[in-house]
Amino acid sequence: MHIDLRQLRHFIALVEHRNFTLAAQAVNISQSAFSRSIQALEQGFGARLVDRNRNLEPTRKGLVVLEHARRLMGDVYELINDVQQFNEQESGELRFACGPAPAAWLMPRAIGLFTARLPKVRLRFQVDNWQVLSQRLLAEEFEFIVADCRNFEVDPDYQVQPLSRHRWGFCCRAGHPLAAFEEVSVEQLLSYPIAGTVRPPNLRKALVELSGKPDFQTSIECENGYSLIAVVQHSDAIGTTNISASNPYLGEGGLRLLKVAGLDMQTDEFFTHYGIISRAGYRLSYPAQALIESFLEADSELQAREAGGDSR
Repeated sequence: MHIDLRQLRHFIALVEHRNFTLAAQAVNISQSAFSRSIQALEQGFGARLVDRNRNLEPTRKGLVVLEHARRLMGDVYELINDVQQFNEQESGELRFACGPAPAAWLMPRAIGLFTARLPKVRLRFQVDNWQVLSQRLLAEEFEFIVADCRNFEVDPDYQVQPLSRHRWGFCCRAGHPLAAFEEVSVEQLLSYPIAGTVRPPNLRKALVELSGKPDFQTSIECENGYSLIAVVQHSDAIGTTNISASNPYLGEGGLRLLKVAGLDMQTDEFFTHYGIISRAGYRLSYPAQALIESFLEADSELQAREAGGDSR
């Protein structure tokens, strides 16, 4: 059978107004033309769609048609809006956020890809821990965030696109007393102040196991990753960093990785668990979808480089 979108629109109006006259006025046609449209729709389906003896309530078949009609009309309006607004979608403003680590080594490359494609879009982003960012995401301040995703994966309120996993390790400044050692002991490592945040559960687990203290606390704690890196660069504190080919702080950035004797760096707690997180059931804007694609492309490129051996 032929489905006429105008007839579906008229049927939705009839269900909403429960009156032929009011519904006809709402869609701006005469009542006689409106009645013929509803009759033609019912004839097409071979069934009554509204009960004329019960305040025009939808019949059981009418409810099925109503559900699909609303979905179809919603898709049509989105299609029309997307086409009409396409030029505007290539400009405007996009707000998103990142955790400290992906902001340092993944976000710059993603933004580079994005601005080459949509140079007129204004980007506004914030860097903070995942707990703060999740609250602001739910408050609709951001369209999406890039952060540790383990606390979001089982929550139906969120949609998560996992990113590649990367190993992290302990680090110090190039001139640190431990930097000259090919391998250091756990005792040597913990004899210096530890700078970091214990919010990520894998980092907390690693520090607890290393120290043997269930209440282990870092000597220097901050939720701003950039500030922690600066502290490590200018003190004898030990920090943590992502072992990634694109990490700007390793090598020429002044940081040195530390090999800790007896420490199995291949266990799960020494790998990142980042992902792109958005609210479930919300339609992302065109720029947001484009930036997410850029993040995924940048992540794939970095993964390919490291698989090829281009890592520190």
